Amino acid sequence: MLTTKTVENALQAKNEIDGLLAQGYSLDHVYILAHDEHRTEDIADALQTNEVGMKEQGLLSSMGNMFQSRGNELRSKMESLGLSQQEAETYERELDKGKLVVIANKQH
Repeated sequence: MLTTKTVENALQAKNEIDGLLAQGYSLDHVYILAHDEHRTEDIADALQTNEVGMKEQGLLSSMGNMFQSRGNELRSKMESLGLSQQEAETYERELDKGKLVVIANKQH
């Protein structure tokens, strides 16, 4: 089951994560993305969620992301978590506006 939410800040992300946990997700299923890579790392660390890495993307995609723009990298990461290309593009535009995207997927 895939759930995706857009939030304004880490406090709202925390509230969404609490709701996801109440629905039966575990923190292992929850990912947070921000347009700024350091912001993603900081928030993921603070909220104890996952970051999209080699496990989710595979070796080739992970290596390919090193040579892509941040927007392409983010879309690739979202697609690896189960979003369609169109959904990933929509959420990437939200990230461009400074928002955060919370993705929960029990398949990952």
